[in-house]
Amino acid sequence: MKRFIAIAIVISVLFFTSLVFALELDIKSHQLPNGLKILILEDHTLPICTYFTFFKVGSRNERPGITGISHLFEHMMFNGAKRYGPKEFDRILESNGGLSNAYTTNDFTAYFEDFPSDKLELIVDLDADRLEHLLLNDENLSSEREVVKEERRFRTDDSNEGKLEEELTAAAFQAHPYGWPVVGWMADLNAITREDCVNYFKTYYTVNNATIIIVGDVNPAQAVKLIEKYYGHLKPGPPIPKVVKNEPEQKGERRVWFRKEAQLPAFMTGFHVPDVQDADIYALDVLQILLTEGESSRLYKSLVYDKQMATNVWSFYFWTIDPGLFYIYVGMKPNFTTEKAEKVLYDEIEKVKNVGVTEKELQKAKNIMEANLIKSMKTNNGRANLIGTYQTLLGDYSMLTKVIDKYKAVTVDDLKRVAQKYFTERNRTVATLVPEKPGI
Repeated sequence: MKRFIAIAIVISVLFFTSLVFALELDIKSHQLPNGLKILILEDHTLPICTYFTFFKVGSRNERPGITGISHLFEHMMFNGAKRYGPKEFDRILESNGGLSNAYTTNDFTAYFEDFPSDKLELIVDLDADRLEHLLLNDENLSSEREVVKEERRFRTDDSNEGKLEEELTAAAFQAHPYGWPVVGWMADLNAITREDCVNYFKTYYTVNNATIIIVGDVNPAQAVKLIEKYYGHLKPGPPIPKVVKNEPEQKGERRVWFRKEAQLPAFMTGFHVPDVQDADIYALDVLQILLTEGESSRLYKSLVYDKQMATNVWSFYFWTIDPGLFYIYVGMKPNFTTEKAEKVLYDEIEKVKNVGVTEKELQKAKNIMEANLIKSMKTNNGRANLIGTYQTLLGDYSMLTKVIDKYKAVTVDDLKRVAQKYFTERNRTVATLVPEKPGI
């Protein structure tokens, strides 16, 4: 036992030392006259680089009729341009030892390439080409539309958890764009036209709405010269349309019952929480870990082990530009009702609100937060992704070096306060999956 404790202490010290080192980020910042922002972090450990481009556009910027168009562009951006034609982007990149991918959120769309560092100019050329000359024709739209529709079927329509999340979110938001799914509604995906795509691209895929992040074996001055060469002549786009924070305060519980072919019931509950600029986000992050991270977390231990009502329990909460949601999911075991499981869940939350948590629990949650952060920063890709995310959401990449201090400052009273403030019945939306037999 003593040996185990000693090892744990050593591991904790190593994690902390690594974290301090990792967060001393000497990031070089540059902005072109056309508004393109460039962030570069040198790391000559290996002859490799990651090149991210963040566009500040996601489902938040859509409207009814074209929901899902941001995610659609995540696919369209790989379909060829002027200097590099259809299907050439990945073929050329992979033949030079690289790989690419992209993802879309409520608030932004991010594209990246991992590659040998001596191919930097090729990567800059590839990305600049599709930003300036993306091929937007009916053939590409038709092809990628079907890919996105299939993705929606797989991740949402045919997924119990995905469908519960969609139903809950749609009920929780009455006015704000966060109420529709990032993947879009199926009818809108069918209705999006080439003209819609052209207008959307001209509005949001512009140099003044983008940030390039390069991490790895790179010379910052040379990298800036390359980006100036390929992007410098591009003109800034029109002013980005403002998204109004128009969601009214929720003043009563909302409930959705969704019937679907399934073996067992499940439910998901969501609470409205503040935007990324609010200081409460750090306590909410810690609370999310404390409630469901690991088998010893409060809700997992109570619902899965002690009461043996649930097969799994998880939660997710992510920072958003406008006020978002804190989600908790519970998958049920046979012979138990969601009503009973809900009561157990809310009782545990009431304990946090009224009694609080122990200092040991709080420290464990903070340790997990620190460990998760350092793990995500072990690679060039992980660091570039975090730098871009902080810059796009917070408008300040340097907050990445201060976030651990924010978590360290969270107290037991902070957790009680945010639980009391946000985890209330009137601020709660619940979506319940009611199983149906096949053919009904």
